[in-house]
Amino acid sequence: MTIDPVLILDFGSQLTQNIARRIREMEIYSEILPATLPASEVMKKNPRALVLSGGPSSVYEKGAPTLDPSLLGLGIPVLGICYGMQIIAQVAGGVVERAKVREYGVHLFSPSEKASGLWDAFRPASPVLMSHGDWIRALPPGFSLSGSTETTPIAAMEDAARMIYGVQFHPEVTQTVAGVDFLRHFLRDVCRISPNWTIKGYLDRHVEEIRNTVKEDHLVCALSGGIDSTVTALLCHRALGRRFHAIFVDNGLLRQGELDALRGDLETLNIPMEVVEAESLFLSRLRRVSDPEKKRKIIGKTFIDVFSREARKRGTVRYLAQGTLYPDVIESVSSFGGPSTVIKSHHNVGGLPARMPFRLVEPLRELFKDEVRRLGRELGLPDRFINRQPFPGPGLAIRILGSVTPERLAILRKADAIVREEVENSPALSELWQYFAVLLPVKSVGVMGDARTYEHVVAVRAVRSVDGMTADVHYLSPELLGRISHRIIASVEGINRVVFDISPKPPATIEWE
Repeated sequence: MTIDPVLILDFGSQLTQNIARRIREMEIYSEILPATLPASEVMKKNPRALVLSGGPSSVYEKGAPTLDPSLLGLGIPVLGICYGMQIIAQVAGGVVERAKVREYGVHLFSPSEKASGLWDAFRPASPVLMSHGDWIRALPPGFSLSGSTETTPIAAMEDAARMIYGVQFHPEVTQTVAGVDFLRHFLRDVCRISPNWTIKGYLDRHVEEIRNTVKEDHLVCALSGGIDSTVTALLCHRALGRRFHAIFVDNGLLRQGELDALRGDLETLNIPMEVVEAESLFLSRLRRVSDPEKKRKIIGKTFIDVFSREARKRGTVRYLAQGTLYPDVIESVSSFGGPSTVIKSHHNVGGLPARMPFRLVEPLRELFKDEVRRLGRELGLPDRFINRQPFPGPGLAIRILGSVTPERLAILRKADAIVREEVENSPALSELWQYFAVLLPVKSVGVMGDARTYEHVVAVRAVRSVDGMTADVHYLSPELLGRISHRIIASVEGINRVVFDISPKPPATIEWE
Protein backbone atom coordinates (compact mmCIF):
# COMPACT_ATOMS: atom_id res chain seq x y z
CA MET A 1 0.00 0.00 0.00
CA THR A 2 1.35 3.43 -0.95
CA ILE A 3 0.95 6.16 1.66
CA ASP A 4 0.98 9.78 0.52
CA PRO A 5 3.75 11.29 2.66
CA VAL A 6 4.59 14.47 4.43
CA LEU A 7 7.75 15.44 2.56
CA ILE A 8 10.64 17.02 4.43
CA LEU A 9 12.87 18.96 2.07
CA ASP A 10 16.40 18.86 3.48
CA PHE A 11 18.44 22.07 3.38
CA GLY A 12 21.28 20.49 5.35
CA SER A 13 20.23 20.73 8.99
CA GLN A 14 21.66 18.19 11.42
CA LEU A 15 18.12 18.15 12.89
CA THR A 16 16.29 17.16 9.71
CA GLN A 17 15.96 13.58 10.95
CA ASN A 18 14.42 14.86 14.18
CA ILE A 19 11.61 16.42 12.14
CA ALA A 20 10.90 13.05 10.52
CA ARG A 21 10.98 11.35 13.90
CA ARG A 22 8.53 13.79 15.48
CA ILE A 23 6.11 13.32 12.60
CA ARG A 24 6.33 9.52 12.77
CA GLU A 25 5.70 9.66 16.52
CA MET A 26 2.29 11.02 15.53
CA GLU A 27 1.86 7.92 13.32
CA ILE A 28 2.02 10.05 10.19
CA TYR A 29 4.25 8.86 7.34
CA SER A 30 7.10 11.14 6.26
CA GLU A 31 10.00 11.01 3.81
CA ILE A 32 13.08 13.17 3.36
CA LEU A 33 14.11 14.51 -0.04
CA PRO A 34 16.80 16.94 -1.22
CA ALA A 35 15.54 20.51 -1.10
CA THR A 36 17.01 21.14 -4.54
CA LEU A 37 14.52 18.86 -6.31
CA PRO A 38 12.32 20.60 -8.89
CA ALA A 39 8.62 20.81 -8.13
CA SER A 40 7.81 18.20 -10.80
CA GLU A 41 9.88 15.59 -8.94
CA VAL A 42 8.43 16.53 -5.57
CA MET A 43 4.87 16.22 -6.86
CA LYS A 44 5.48 12.69 -8.11
CA LYS A 45 5.35 11.70 -4.43
CA ASN A 46 1.85 13.18 -4.08
CA PRO A 47 2.72 14.91 -0.78
CA ARG A 48 0.11 15.86 1.79
CA ALA A 49 2.35 18.64 3.17
CA LEU A 50 5.84 20.05 2.80
CA VAL A 51 8.22 20.82 5.68
CA LEU A 52 11.34 22.81 4.82
CA SER A 53 14.24 22.06 7.17
CA GLY A 54 16.87 24.34 8.64
CA GLY A 55 20.36 24.52 7.21
CA PRO A 56 23.86 25.94 7.71
CA SER A 57 23.80 28.42 4.81
CA SER A 58 22.56 32.00 4.42
CA VAL A 59 19.88 32.36 1.76
CA TYR A 60 21.54 35.47 0.26
CA GLU A 61 24.95 33.79 -0.23
CA LYS A 62 26.09 32.73 -3.68
CA GLY A 63 25.52 29.01 -4.12
CA ALA A 64 23.16 28.65 -1.15
CA PRO A 65 20.46 25.99 -1.65
CA THR A 66 17.19 27.46 -2.82
CA LEU A 67 13.59 26.40 -3.35
CA ASP A 68 11.56 25.94 -6.51
CA PRO A 69 9.12 28.89 -6.12
CA SER A 70 6.30 26.96 -7.76
CA LEU A 71 6.10 24.74 -4.65
CA LEU A 72 4.47 27.64 -2.84
CA GLY A 73 1.66 27.84 -5.37
CA LEU A 74 0.41 24.25 -5.46
CA GLY A 75 -2.18 24.53 -2.69
CA ILE A 76 -0.19 22.15 -0.46
CA PRO A 77 0.40 23.23 3.17
CA VAL A 78 4.02 24.33 3.74
CA LEU A 79 5.94 24.81 6.99
CA GLY A 80 9.40 26.38 6.90
CA ILE A 81 11.74 25.90 9.87
CA CYS A 82 14.67 28.32 10.46
CA TYR A 83 16.44 28.38 7.05
CA GLY A 84 13.21 26.96 5.63
CA MET A 85 11.31 30.04 6.82
CA GLN A 86 13.99 32.35 5.43
CA ILE A 87 13.97 30.69 1.99
CA ILE A 88 10.17 31.04 1.86
CA ALA A 89 10.54 34.73 2.67
CA GLN A 90 13.21 35.23 0.01
CA VAL A 91 11.45 33.48 -2.88
CA ALA A 92 8.10 35.06 -1.95
CA GLY A 93 9.47 38.60 -2.07
CA GLY A 94 10.57 39.35 1.50
CA VAL A 95 13.97 40.55 2.74
CA VAL A 96 16.46 38.34 4.61
CA GLU A 97 19.69 39.76 6.02
CA ARG A 98 22.32 39.28 8.70
CA ALA A 99 20.67 39.64 12.11
CA LYS A 100 21.62 42.53 14.38
CA VAL A 101 21.52 40.07 17.30
CA ARG A 102 22.18 36.40 16.70
CA GLU A 103 20.07 33.97 18.74
CA TYR A 104 21.47 30.67 20.01
CA GLY A 105 19.81 28.71 22.77
CA VAL A 106 16.40 28.89 24.43
CA HIS A 107 14.37 32.10 24.17
CA LEU A 108 10.75 33.04 24.92
CA PHE A 109 8.48 33.17 21.88
CA SER A 110 5.28 35.23 22.04
CA PRO A 111 2.54 34.83 19.39
CA SER A 112 1.09 38.06 18.06
CA GLU A 113 -2.46 38.99 19.06
CA LYS A 114 -3.85 38.53 15.54
CA ALA A 115 -2.03 35.24 14.82
CA SER A 116 -4.24 32.30 13.83
CA GLY A 117 -5.16 29.43 16.14
CA LEU A 118 -2.14 27.44 14.90
CA TRP A 119 -0.04 29.34 17.45
CA ASP A 120 -2.26 28.72 20.49
CA ALA A 121 0.17 26.11 21.88
CA PHE A 122 2.67 28.93 22.53
CA ARG A 123 0.32 31.41 24.25
CA PRO A 124 0.95 33.62 26.13
CA ALA A 125 4.71 32.88 25.73
CA SER A 126 6.72 29.68 25.55
CA PRO A 127 10.41 28.65 25.42
CA VAL A 128 11.76 27.77 21.97
CA LEU A 129 15.20 26.77 20.68
CA MET A 130 16.78 29.37 18.41
CA SER A 131 19.91 28.78 16.32
CA HIS A 132 20.33 31.47 13.68
CA GLY A 133 22.50 34.38 12.60
CA ASP A 134 20.12 35.76 9.94
CA TRP A 135 16.62 37.14 10.22
CA ILE A 136 13.72 38.35 8.10
CA ARG A 137 13.73 42.15 7.99
CA ALA A 138 10.62 42.52 5.80
CA LEU A 139 7.73 40.08 5.36
CA PRO A 140 6.85 38.95 1.82
CA PRO A 141 3.55 40.18 0.33
CA GLY A 142 0.52 38.31 1.66
CA PHE A 143 2.22 37.22 4.91
CA SER A 144 1.44 38.47 8.40
CA LEU A 145 3.47 38.48 11.61
CA SER A 146 2.70 35.48 13.84
CA GLY A 147 5.13 35.96 16.71
CA SER A 148 8.35 37.45 18.06
CA THR A 149 11.08 37.00 20.64
CA GLU A 150 12.78 39.78 22.56
CA THR A 151 15.56 40.06 19.96
CA THR A 152 13.90 38.73 16.76
CA PRO A 153 10.92 40.86 15.65
CA ILE A 154 9.79 38.33 13.01
CA ALA A 155 10.15 34.91 14.64
CA ALA A 156 7.10 33.42 12.89
CA MET A 157 4.95 34.29 9.90
CA GLU A 158 1.96 32.96 8.02
CA ASP A 159 -0.08 33.23 4.87
CA ALA A 160 -3.09 31.37 6.23
CA ALA A 161 -5.04 31.69 2.98
CA ARG A 162 -2.36 29.69 1.14
CA MET A 163 -1.53 27.54 4.22
CA ILE A 164 2.13 28.63 4.21
CA TYR A 165 3.81 29.08 7.60
CA GLY A 166 7.29 29.78 8.88
CA VAL A 167 9.06 29.59 12.24
CA GLN A 168 12.55 30.86 13.03
CA PHE A 169 12.84 28.40 15.93
CA HIS A 170 13.10 24.59 15.93
CA PRO A 171 9.83 22.88 16.97
CA GLU A 172 11.38 19.43 16.40
CA VAL A 173 13.60 19.54 19.52
CA THR A 174 12.64 18.96 23.14
CA GLN A 175 13.91 22.39 24.21
CA THR A 176 10.91 23.87 22.35
CA VAL A 177 8.41 22.81 24.97
CA ALA A 178 5.26 23.25 22.85
CA GLY A 179 6.93 22.14 19.62
CA VAL A 180 5.24 18.76 19.34
CA ASP A 181 1.80 20.24 20.01
CA PHE A 182 2.46 22.87 17.33
CA LEU A 183 3.51 20.25 14.75
CA ARG A 184 0.51 18.08 15.61
CA HIS A 185 -1.84 21.04 15.16
CA PHE A 186 -0.24 21.87 11.80
CA LEU A 187 -0.43 18.31 10.46
CA ARG A 188 -3.81 17.20 11.78
CA ASP A 189 -5.82 20.43 11.85
CA VAL A 190 -4.29 22.53 9.08
CA CYS A 191 -3.20 19.71 6.73
CA ARG A 192 -6.09 17.38 7.70
CA ILE A 193 -3.83 14.31 7.90
CA SER A 194 -5.03 11.38 9.99
CA PRO A 195 -2.63 8.79 11.50
CA ASN A 196 -1.47 6.49 8.67
CA TRP A 197 1.87 4.97 9.75
CA THR A 198 2.63 2.35 12.40
CA ILE A 199 5.53 0.06 13.26
CA LYS A 200 3.33 -2.93 12.38
CA GLY A 201 2.65 -1.43 8.97
CA TYR A 202 6.36 -0.70 8.53
CA LEU A 203 7.16 -4.34 9.33
CA ASP A 204 4.65 -5.69 6.81
CA ARG A 205 5.76 -3.30 4.06
CA HIS A 206 9.45 -4.07 4.47
CA VAL A 207 9.01 -7.83 4.61
CA GLU A 208 7.23 -7.52 1.29
CA GLU A 209 9.86 -5.09 -0.01
CA ILE A 210 12.67 -7.54 0.86
CA ARG A 211 10.87 -10.30 -1.03
CA ASN A 212 10.32 -8.09 -4.06
CA THR A 213 13.96 -6.98 -4.05
CA VAL A 214 15.69 -10.33 -3.55
CA LYS A 215 13.11 -12.36 -5.50
CA GLU A 216 14.46 -15.95 -5.89
CA ASP A 217 18.04 -15.07 -4.99
CA HIS A 218 19.79 -15.57 -1.65
CA LEU A 219 20.81 -12.90 0.87
CA VAL A 220 23.60 -12.77 3.43
CA CYS A 221 23.19 -10.66 6.57
CA ALA A 222 26.03 -8.93 8.38
CA LEU A 223 25.10 -9.96 11.92
CA SER A 224 26.86 -8.20 14.80
CA GLY A 225 24.62 -9.22 17.69
CA GLY A 226 23.36 -5.70 18.35
CA ILE A 227 19.72 -4.72 18.16
CA ASP A 228 20.04 -3.19 14.67
CA SER A 229 21.53 -6.19 12.90
CA THR A 230 19.35 -8.62 14.88
CA VAL A 231 16.11 -6.88 13.87
CA THR A 232 17.42 -6.74 10.28
CA ALA A 233 18.09 -10.48 10.44
CA LEU A 234 14.61 -11.25 11.80
CA LEU A 235 12.99 -9.20 9.04
CA CYS A 236 15.05 -10.87 6.33
CA HIS A 237 14.56 -14.34 7.78
CA ARG A 238 10.80 -13.77 7.93
CA ALA A 239 10.84 -12.62 4.30
CA LEU A 240 13.17 -15.24 2.79
CA GLY A 241 13.31 -18.29 5.05
CA ARG A 242 16.07 -20.67 3.91
CA ARG A 243 17.37 -18.19 1.36
CA PHE A 244 18.58 -16.07 4.28
CA HIS A 245 22.11 -16.60 5.67
CA ALA A 246 23.31 -14.79 8.81
CA ILE A 247 27.07 -14.47 8.99
CA PHE A 248 28.84 -13.25 12.09
CA VAL A 249 32.38 -12.11 11.40
CA ASP A 250 34.62 -12.43 14.46
CA ASN A 251 36.89 -9.50 13.67
CA GLY A 252 38.82 -9.62 16.93
CA LEU A 253 37.31 -6.29 17.96
CA LEU A 254 34.57 -7.64 20.22
CA ARG A 255 33.93 -6.96 23.89
CA GLN A 256 34.77 -9.59 26.47
CA GLY A 257 32.34 -12.54 26.31
CA GLU A 258 30.47 -11.03 23.35
CA LEU A 259 30.50 -14.01 21.00
CA ASP A 260 29.44 -16.61 23.59
CA ALA A 261 26.54 -14.43 24.73
CA LEU A 262 25.47 -13.86 21.14
CA ARG A 263 25.42 -17.56 20.31
CA GLY A 264 23.08 -18.25 23.20
CA ASP A 265 20.74 -15.37 22.41
CA LEU A 266 20.39 -16.22 18.71
CA GLU A 267 19.67 -19.88 19.46
CA THR A 268 16.63 -18.78 21.45
CA LEU A 269 15.47 -16.70 18.45
CA ASN A 270 15.95 -19.58 16.00
CA ILE A 271 18.17 -17.46 13.76
CA PRO A 272 20.70 -19.65 11.93
CA MET A 273 24.17 -18.14 12.21
CA GLU A 274 27.60 -19.02 10.89
CA VAL A 275 30.68 -17.64 12.64
CA VAL A 276 33.65 -16.71 10.45
CA GLU A 277 37.00 -16.27 12.20
CA ALA A 278 38.78 -13.25 10.73
CA GLU A 279 40.66 -11.67 13.64
CA SER A 280 44.12 -12.02 12.11
CA LEU A 281 42.97 -10.46 8.82
CA PHE A 282 41.40 -7.41 10.48
CA LEU A 283 44.27 -6.80 12.89
CA SER A 284 46.89 -7.16 10.18
CA ARG A 285 45.12 -4.53 8.05
CA LEU A 286 44.75 -2.19 11.05
CA ARG A 287 48.38 -2.48 12.06
CA ARG A 288 49.94 0.97 12.66
CA VAL A 289 46.74 2.76 11.51
CA SER A 290 45.72 5.54 13.90
CA ASP A 291 43.51 7.83 11.79
CA PRO A 292 39.85 7.11 12.73
CA GLU A 293 38.49 7.55 9.20
CA LYS A 294 41.10 5.16 7.81
CA LYS A 295 40.21 2.64 10.52
CA ARG A 296 36.52 2.76 9.60
CA LYS A 297 37.18 2.42 5.88
CA ILE A 298 39.63 -0.46 6.40
CA ILE A 299 37.09 -2.24 8.59
CA GLY A 300 34.28 -1.62 6.08
CA LYS A 301 36.34 -2.93 3.16
CA THR A 302 37.53 -5.96 5.12
CA PHE A 303 33.96 -6.86 6.08
CA ILE A 304 32.99 -6.78 2.41
CA ASP A 305 36.01 -8.91 1.47
CA VAL A 306 35.05 -11.52 4.06
CA PHE A 307 31.38 -11.51 3.05
CA SER A 308 32.33 -11.81 -0.61
CA ARG A 309 34.45 -14.85 0.14
CA GLU A 310 31.71 -16.46 2.21
CA ALA A 311 29.01 -15.65 -0.36
CA ARG A 312 31.00 -17.35 -3.12
CA LYS A 313 30.85 -20.56 -1.11
CA ARG A 314 27.06 -20.46 -1.56
CA GLY A 315 27.14 -19.82 -5.29
CA THR A 316 25.97 -16.46 -6.57
CA VAL A 317 24.67 -14.26 -3.76
CA ARG A 318 23.97 -10.71 -4.86
CA TYR A 319 22.41 -9.18 -1.73
CA LEU A 320 23.89 -8.08 1.59
CA ALA A 321 21.67 -6.97 4.48
CA GLN A 322 22.89 -4.72 7.25
CA GLY A 323 21.39 -2.67 10.07
CA THR A 324 22.02 0.89 8.87
CA LEU A 325 19.96 3.51 10.77
CA TYR A 326 19.07 7.18 10.18
CA PRO A 327 21.74 8.50 12.58
CA ASP A 328 24.38 6.43 10.73
CA VAL A 329 23.34 8.01 7.47
CA ILE A 330 23.21 11.63 8.59
CA GLU A 331 26.64 11.42 10.27
CA SER A 332 28.25 9.62 7.34
CA VAL A 333 26.94 11.15 4.15
CA SER A 334 24.96 14.08 2.87
CA SER A 335 21.55 12.72 3.79
CA PHE A 336 19.31 11.93 0.82
CA GLY A 337 21.46 14.09 -1.44
CA GLY A 338 21.01 17.19 0.71
CA PRO A 339 23.79 19.57 1.74
CA SER A 340 24.34 18.21 5.26
CA THR A 341 27.85 18.24 6.68
CA VAL A 342 29.59 14.85 6.96
CA ILE A 343 30.45 14.15 10.62
CA LYS A 344 32.15 10.75 10.33
CA SER A 345 32.02 7.58 8.27
CA HIS A 346 30.19 4.57 9.63
CA HIS A 347 31.62 1.25 8.50
CA ASN A 348 28.22 0.30 7.08
CA VAL A 349 27.63 3.59 5.27
CA GLY A 350 30.51 5.89 4.38
CA GLY A 351 33.07 3.22 5.25
CA LEU A 352 32.03 0.80 2.52
CA PRO A 353 34.05 0.63 -0.69
CA ALA A 354 32.56 2.35 -3.73
CA ARG A 355 32.47 -0.89 -5.73
CA MET A 356 30.99 -3.99 -4.13
CA PRO A 357 29.83 -7.39 -5.37
CA PHE A 358 26.54 -6.90 -3.48
CA ARG A 359 23.40 -4.87 -3.63
CA LEU A 360 22.60 -3.54 -0.16
CA VAL A 361 19.37 -4.34 1.65
CA GLU A 362 18.91 -1.88 4.53
CA PRO A 363 15.36 -2.18 5.89
CA LEU A 364 16.07 0.02 8.94
CA ARG A 365 17.67 2.91 7.07
CA GLU A 366 14.72 5.22 7.79
CA LEU A 367 14.41 4.38 11.50
CA PHE A 368 15.84 5.80 14.69
CA LYS A 369 17.10 3.54 17.46
CA ASP A 370 13.96 3.84 19.57
CA GLU A 371 11.86 2.87 16.52
CA VAL A 372 14.09 -0.16 15.92
CA ARG A 373 13.43 -1.24 19.49
CA ARG A 374 9.69 -0.90 18.93
CA LEU A 375 10.05 -2.95 15.75
CA GLY A 376 12.02 -5.56 17.70
CA ARG A 377 9.17 -5.90 20.18
CA GLU A 378 6.75 -6.31 17.28
CA LEU A 379 8.97 -9.17 16.04
CA GLY A 380 8.95 -10.84 19.45
CA LEU A 381 12.42 -9.97 20.72
CA PRO A 382 12.77 -10.31 24.53
CA ASP A 383 13.38 -7.19 26.61
CA ARG A 384 16.96 -8.19 27.48
CA PHE A 385 17.72 -8.01 23.76
CA ILE A 386 15.68 -4.85 23.16
CA ASN A 387 17.44 -2.95 25.95
CA ARG A 388 20.97 -4.00 25.07
CA GLN A 389 23.21 -0.95 24.72
CA PRO A 390 24.33 -0.09 21.19
CA PHE A 391 27.75 -1.33 20.12
CA PRO A 392 29.46 0.19 17.06
CA GLY A 393 30.07 -1.95 13.99
CA PRO A 394 33.83 -1.19 14.01
CA GLY A 395 33.87 -2.51 17.56
CA LEU A 396 36.66 -1.68 19.98
CA ALA A 397 38.81 -0.31 17.14
CA ILE A 398 37.13 3.09 17.55
CA ARG A 399 37.37 2.95 21.33
CA ILE A 400 41.14 2.57 21.08
CA LEU A 401 42.50 5.97 20.12
CA GLY A 402 45.59 5.41 18.05
CA SER A 403 46.81 2.12 16.62
CA VAL A 404 44.98 -1.14 17.36
CA THR A 405 47.14 -3.98 18.67
CA PRO A 406 46.35 -7.29 20.43
CA GLU A 407 47.92 -5.91 23.61
CA ARG A 408 45.84 -2.72 23.62
CA LEU A 409 42.69 -4.70 22.80
CA ALA A 410 43.31 -6.98 25.79
CA ILE A 411 43.73 -3.97 28.10
CA LEU A 412 40.55 -2.28 26.88
CA ARG A 413 38.47 -5.49 27.02
CA LYS A 414 39.27 -5.99 30.69
CA ALA A 415 38.64 -2.35 31.60
CA ASP A 416 35.39 -2.22 29.60
CA ALA A 417 34.12 -5.42 31.23
CA ILE A 418 34.59 -3.82 34.65
CA VAL A 419 32.72 -0.66 33.58
CA ARG A 420 29.82 -2.72 32.22
CA GLU A 421 29.65 -5.02 35.24
CA GLU A 422 29.64 -2.16 37.76
CA VAL A 423 27.06 -0.10 35.84
CA GLU A 424 24.78 -3.08 35.25
CA ASN A 425 24.75 -3.78 38.99
CA SER A 426 23.85 -0.18 39.86
CA PRO A 427 20.67 1.94 39.80
CA ALA A 428 22.21 4.01 37.00
CA LEU A 429 21.56 1.25 34.43
CA SER A 430 17.91 2.17 33.79
CA GLU A 431 18.88 5.74 32.84
CA LEU A 432 21.63 4.96 30.34
CA TRP A 433 21.86 4.67 26.56
CA GLN A 434 25.52 3.68 26.43
CA TYR A 435 28.34 3.14 28.94
CA PHE A 436 31.83 1.97 28.07
CA ALA A 437 35.58 2.49 28.41
CA VAL A 438 37.92 4.21 25.93
CA LEU A 439 41.67 3.61 25.80
CA LEU A 440 43.47 6.91 25.27
CA PRO A 441 46.68 7.37 23.25
CA VAL A 442 48.56 8.79 26.24
CA LYS A 443 50.39 7.48 29.28
CA SER A 444 50.64 9.06 32.69
CA VAL A 445 52.95 8.81 35.69
CA GLY A 446 51.65 6.97 38.72
CA VAL A 447 52.81 5.34 41.93
CA MET A 448 51.92 1.70 42.55
CA GLY A 449 53.55 -0.36 45.28
CA ASP A 450 55.93 2.50 46.12
CA ALA A 451 57.26 2.32 42.56
CA ARG A 452 56.92 4.78 39.69
CA THR A 453 54.68 3.67 36.83
CA TYR A 454 54.16 5.12 33.37
CA GLU A 455 51.04 3.46 32.01
CA HIS A 456 47.84 3.87 29.97
CA VAL A 457 44.85 6.12 30.72
CA VAL A 458 41.23 4.95 30.33
CA ALA A 459 38.20 7.22 29.98
CA VAL A 460 34.74 6.16 31.16
CA ARG A 461 31.78 7.30 29.00
CA ALA A 462 28.12 7.22 30.15
CA VAL A 463 25.31 8.99 28.26
CA ARG A 464 21.54 9.28 28.09
CA SER A 465 19.79 9.49 24.73
CA VAL A 466 16.58 8.60 22.91
CA ASP A 467 17.64 8.26 19.29
CA GLY A 468 21.44 8.69 19.22
CA MET A 469 21.19 12.04 17.41
CA THR A 470 21.82 13.95 20.64
CA ALA A 471 23.05 12.71 24.01
CA ASP A 472 23.43 14.10 27.52
CA VAL A 473 26.12 13.12 29.98
CA HIS A 474 24.90 10.90 32.80
CA TYR A 475 26.93 11.78 35.86
CA LEU A 476 27.67 8.47 37.53
CA SER A 477 27.77 8.70 41.31
CA PRO A 478 31.16 9.31 42.97
CA GLU A 479 30.82 5.96 44.71
CA LEU A 480 30.25 4.10 41.44
CA LEU A 481 33.09 5.92 39.68
CA GLY A 482 35.31 5.17 42.66
CA ARG A 483 34.59 1.44 42.45
CA ILE A 484 35.19 1.43 38.68
CA SER A 485 38.48 3.29 39.02
CA HIS A 486 39.72 1.13 41.90
CA ARG A 487 38.92 -2.14 40.15
CA ILE A 488 40.44 -1.12 36.80
CA ILE A 489 43.68 0.18 38.30
CA ALA A 490 43.99 -2.76 40.67
CA SER A 491 43.21 -5.56 38.22
CA VAL A 492 44.04 -4.38 34.68
CA GLU A 493 47.75 -4.46 34.15
CA GLY A 494 48.93 -1.48 32.11
CA ILE A 495 46.47 1.16 33.44
CA ASN A 496 47.24 3.59 36.25
CA ARG A 497 44.67 6.36 35.67
CA VAL A 498 40.89 6.53 35.00
CA VAL A 499 39.07 9.71 33.88
CA PHE A 500 35.37 10.49 33.25
CA ASP A 501 34.10 12.06 30.00
CA ILE A 502 31.60 14.88 30.64
CA SER A 503 31.02 15.98 27.00
CA PRO A 504 27.45 15.97 25.58
CA LYS A 505 26.52 15.34 21.94
CA PRO A 506 26.83 17.85 20.33
CA PRO A 507 29.53 19.16 20.40
CA ALA A 508 31.12 15.74 20.99
CA THR A 509 29.92 12.50 19.42
CA ILE A 510 28.99 9.52 21.60
CA GLU A 511 31.93 7.45 20.37
CA TRP A 512 35.35 9.08 20.55
CA GLU A 513 36.18 8.14 16.94
